[in-house]
Amino acid sequence: MIRFSICDDEHVETTYLSGLVNQWAAAAGNTVEIKCYPSAEAFLFAYEGDKAVDILLLDIQMGGMDGVALAKHVRRGDKAVQIIFATSYMEYIADGYDVEALHYLIKPVDQQKLSVVLDRAVGKLAQTERTLLIQNGSQSVRLPLYEIRCLEVMHNYVTIHANEEFRIKKPLSVLEAELDENFFRAGRSFIVNLKYVRKVTKYTVELEGGQSIPLSRGLYDKLNRAIITMT
Repeated sequence: MIRFSICDDEHVETTYLSGLVNQWAAAAGNTVEIKCYPSAEAFLFAYEGDKAVDILLLDIQMGGMDGVALAKHVRRGDKAVQIIFATSYMEYIADGYDVEALHYLIKPVDQQKLSVVLDRAVGKLAQTERTLLIQNGSQSVRLPLYEIRCLEVMHNYVTIHANEEFRIKKPLSVLEAELDENFFRAGRSFIVNLKYVRKVTKYTVELEGGQSIPLSRGLYDKLNRAIITMT
């Protein structure tokens, strides 16, 4: 089930886009759930109660809150959702670059072009399927596991090193249970994502970006075997 939200202040556009998504799903053999919203505010009201959205297809220029502001709000708490803009105005496209949108489509949206973009979105979703839900202040953040380089215990807090850092008060063992097989416990205070490991010595693990962390005694061979067999 791929969950779509379509947000546009023109009813004819949400109806049209829903039809295109259904055509793509039928041709690709995918099952979809589509929810349509007439404004950014209407979407956000529903989103606060249910954040289960895989693909967000939205207009940039709308009455009230615009699509870029909406996308920024969603992106702050969800790094996995695939955002696709559909707009009538080329000049607005640059405004959306910092929300990591998957693509920008010019209206009227072409079926073939949308199908190509949705195929890419599904591929991205497969990469970000597993996420870690963390509480960051007053917000909940759904962080894709593939973005996490390592987790580090510091004074009863765990720092999650990813594209940005998150510091939470939660036992490392609890977080470890929520990770997948690509993560390795390097000692009492560290868990590393094997996909970011660049060099291993008897005593240290060097990660992509130059971060070096200590490796507990006796784990050198076990770590190397894990790297060789990782998915």
